[in-house]
Amino acid sequence: MDIVEDIKTKVSDKLETSTTTSSIGKTAGIILILLLVIIGIVGFIWDDEPDLFDINENTTMLLQKNDVHKVTGSTTAATLLKLIDVLLHKRGGYLTNDIMPPGILMDNVPNWEFGVLVQVRDMARTLRNNLSRSQSQSTEDVALVSTENQFYFDNDSWILPATESEYRKGMDSLQDYLIRLGDKDSPDAQFYARADNLGIWLSEVETRLGSLSQRLSASVGKHQLNTALAGDSAATQSTESAQSSHMKTPWMELDDVFYEARGTTWALIHLLRAVEVDFQEVLQKKNALISLQHIIRELEPAQDTLWSPVILNGSGLGIMANHSLVMGSHISRANAAIIDLRRLLEEG
Repeated sequence: MDIVEDIKTKVSDKLETSTTTSSIGKTAGIILILLLVIIGIVGFIWDDEPDLFDINENTTMLLQKNDVHKVTGSTTAATLLKLIDVLLHKRGGYLTNDIMPPGILMDNVPNWEFGVLVQVRDMARTLRNNLSRSQSQSTEDVALVSTENQFYFDNDSWILPATESEYRKGMDSLQDYLIRLGDKDSPDAQFYARADNLGIWLSEVETRLGSLSQRLSASVGKHQLNTALAGDSAATQSTESAQSSHMKTPWMELDDVFYEARGTTWALIHLLRAVEVDFQEVLQKKNALISLQHIIRELEPAQDTLWSPVILNGSGLGIMANHSLVMGSHISRANAAIIDLRRLLEEG
């Protein structure tokens, strides 16, 4: 009898252990599923592109907050400040350097962030080197030197130091420039709204948009001739390259390029609107104001709502849409208008 009871006890213990293990497994599975659902929901909420903002309202708010007057250049500096502020404090915050889900699993918004960041860097560099200096031999504005350096910090550093903390330092120095710009007792801070200065920045924009246009149009694959030395019979290059090449964006990178273009055009619309305010007299004198407004109109459709859950990549004239080609079309037209505007500024 003792043997039978002992066997029964062992069997009962095994059943209890099995039941406990099964219960733990089910609980762990439920918790894992809940975590995945929460991560998915949060990722869906964070996967959002900020709306366009009013540059005039933003400028007025910043100037009133710092108790300074509006002068030439205030709108451009205030708009640049707002761009980086949105980059850091939009829904979900800054995602490019995230190492935890859902941020690390997302790529659309980080590529959008990079597109904005490139335009911020280009304007910060132009502010430092051209817009704030009367001539090439003049002294750089110390605050703008810091601003440019901070915005060129690695965009994916998550610690020691974090990207956000370095960009906030850049915002602080840019805000210092904005305050001194509107202070009559600080004549060292200047913004020179000249046609040549505007042309320099537009040249940067033209280069960026030209590259983006090529990358977007390569979504369906294209043969491209080598025109690197065209127009100059004495031109040379370091190494020989093929006379033609086949360009095609990898399938996994289609949405990356598309969202980088969305971020680029979002930032450019604001900066161009700011330039329209600060360079208004120059543009009117050159009869080029309508040309700048045309560029903005060409870029605005690039911010239309994307109704498709994925970036479609249909062939050029195929049945399915190709979102990259549509985006590239808007950017190419805007780029052509920028070339015309630069010519007006130089010759008008």
